[in-house]
Amino acid sequence: MSPQLSLLPKTFIPLLPFRCPPLTRLSSVVAARTMTSQSNQRVFQLRQDPLTGTSEWIVIDENDEAGAPVTSTDGLLATTSYLDMLNDTRRNRAYRLAIEKTITEPCHVLDIGAGTGLLSMMAARAMGDKEESCVTACESYLPMVKLMRKVMHKNGMTKNINLINKRSDELEVGSDIASRADVLVSEILDSELLGEGLIPSLQHAHDMLLVDNSKTVPYRATTYCQLVESTFLCNMHDLQSNEARMSDGVRLVPPVLESLFGIKSQQYSMHVDAIEKEIKLVLISLTFLYSFAIRFGVYTHRLSLYIFIQLSEPIKVFEFDFWKRPESNGELDVHIEAITEGSVHAIISWWVLQLDSEGTIFYSTAPRWIESNSEIGARDWCDHWKQCVWFTPGAGVSISKGEKVHLHAAHTCTNILYNLKKAHEITHSSFSTGELQLTFPPERVAIYGDSVYRQSIFEATRNAFQGLSDAQCLVIDDSILLPLMALHISNGSRVISLSPGLQENAARYLEAIADSNGFSKDRFKYFREGKAKLMEAYPSKIDLLIGEPYYYGLESGLPWQNLRFWKDRTLLDSVLSKDAVVMPYKGVLRGCAMYLPDLWKSRCCLGSVEGFDHALVNTTLGGCGDLPSGKDSPCLPFFVWQCGETKKLSKEFTVMEFDFSKPIAGPCSGEVQIEFTKPGVCHGIALWMDWVMDKENSIVISTGPGMKLITLTVLIKRRDERYWKQGVKLLGKPVTVGVEGLSSIGIKASLDPSSNGELIITHTLC
Repeated sequence: MSPQLSLLPKTFIPLLPFRCPPLTRLSSVVAARTMTSQSNQRVFQLRQDPLTGTSEWIVIDENDEAGAPVTSTDGLLATTSYLDMLNDTRRNRAYRLAIEKTITEPCHVLDIGAGTGLLSMMAARAMGDKEESCVTACESYLPMVKLMRKVMHKNGMTKNINLINKRSDELEVGSDIASRADVLVSEILDSELLGEGLIPSLQHAHDMLLVDNSKTVPYRATTYCQLVESTFLCNMHDLQSNEARMSDGVRLVPPVLESLFGIKSQQYSMHVDAIEKEIKLVLISLTFLYSFAIRFGVYTHRLSLYIFIQLSEPIKVFEFDFWKRPESNGELDVHIEAITEGSVHAIISWWVLQLDSEGTIFYSTAPRWIESNSEIGARDWCDHWKQCVWFTPGAGVSISKGEKVHLHAAHTCTNILYNLKKAHEITHSSFSTGELQLTFPPERVAIYGDSVYRQSIFEATRNAFQGLSDAQCLVIDDSILLPLMALHISNGSRVISLSPGLQENAARYLEAIADSNGFSKDRFKYFREGKAKLMEAYPSKIDLLIGEPYYYGLESGLPWQNLRFWKDRTLLDSVLSKDAVVMPYKGVLRGCAMYLPDLWKSRCCLGSVEGFDHALVNTTLGGCGDLPSGKDSPCLPFFVWQCGETKKLSKEFTVMEFDFSKPIAGPCSGEVQIEFTKPGVCHGIALWMDWVMDKENSIVISTGPGMKLITLTVLIKRRDERYWKQGVKLLGKPVTVGVEGLSSIGIKASLDPSSNGELIITHTLC
């Protein structure tokens, strides 16, 4: 582990070019670097401006006082999942019961990844105020350390807990802690289970920090999986099959060149309950060839049996015991015989946590169609732990009645991988290690495979080229579809691509598929020298400036962060010819009042959490509800359709518009009064961007929840609208609307595209 990453928050950042445990709970910070002295510690964190792609170092000082003036570090924790996690009452209760059951006498307890200190305080309370009691809490991320100190002080627990600002693998017995710990409490789990570094953390703890035969909470975790058929999931990875049915003449995945483009072979977190009605569960019989082989040749155990089950019953995959040192790698083989036909498009996985050694306290992330026993109970919606989806390659694996397929699972220190093949296709090499030329998120693959979206992009690009001959076309975003569309539509055009996020990968990819798409390489240029050099090379020579807009790495961000297109267009104004065409022509910020009870509950302000006052964390963690005067909850990005129970309470409305035909002239603002069209309880406003592709408003691409692709007067063929995230602004308190409740809501919004693109939104209920 590099020294500058030693204080990274528990988050995986999509913009990072590597995966590093434990990184799973913060989305606004890219890297961290520490500098210490005897009296003070500082953390330098790299924060990106999504509207420019540039970064700045911000300083977090250990001695910053609560109540100090607002600084650039404010909001670092407001976009994390810590609040959602602390609002998960079933999780909190399970940990409390297990800790009270496990810690029955004074001892030394170690808490790894302490967060706000909830588990540490539970452990200290369970032992009582006795001299022999000792809780060591380690937390690597300085802003969270500072917050935990305040929580401990508020609850009178500062003398009971020794808080250390280090990673657990940096702790040394005799230096940081006086002796090895008797009990380990931890919550270093992500949706996949292993992504926060569970295995290496447990390995180091058992090797260096815990006594022999130590107790742990949790006690064990077990992963399960299920083979499913789902057209929706298939569309999120099988672009080649979808392109074969299209007539636009462009192929992003030409035949025999499948390895150039796709998604990473990994699990993706998703609320699969939202697609429950679309999933087909195939009846199968299983022949287990249970092979749990440690890669380092420690042992191999095989068990063969023959049973008949439904796929709606879980297949047990891996079991991880926290109370002993885990192995770094393991494998499992399952032979499956189908007793009905179907196509396996994906493998859905989840885990069950056993928190006590007796097996009476459980927590499960299983989808709701999986029956659970009374000890586990029903699971409330929460966003910090979802299910995971692994996509089968290509169009999936078709199975006939009686046909056998082979499922191979393997885990590393940080992830779980699957492979599914027909029995006669089994080879010794079960997992592909080849590198794709370009990898995209599944949602982007699905968008490029949507026939209505492709048709609209094709028509918009064709309209933009009308009247232009031998045009110079500049694609300024990370679209790989638009350069090919432009080259295909205008035989005499020359296309220049910036691809600021994909860079050389996009250049190599487009050059590789040039021949198969029928255009010569000399008509395409990837400009490597940057925007400044571009203005020198092409002064007033660009006839067409286009984008979808799409910027690689912003998929998990707020929709209006793609206004980077307007900022780039403004910067490149000098390269445009007098009558240059800009596509899209404008952006429109749209919204809708929403019923969002599950999301609001997961983000609402905290009070007492299992007997510990957490009210002071609400502002820092971005809670909605009873906040101090002048404080407000942030807009956060969500797939609204995955947010549990939802309902629209108003018609869609326009908040403000952004004219891309002109450079940015200053801040933008909008105001609108909205009538509620349905009675119910309003929890917040969903916000998204519509992209008006041409001056005539003939083609509009919407990224809203439940939207369709539309023209000005005619509704085009329906498309799947679930591939874009929306921004959600939750209200301080839910309000009853319609009939006997409030009748309207006033929305005011402002955004300065020339700065960091933060949307300031306020509302007035009427």
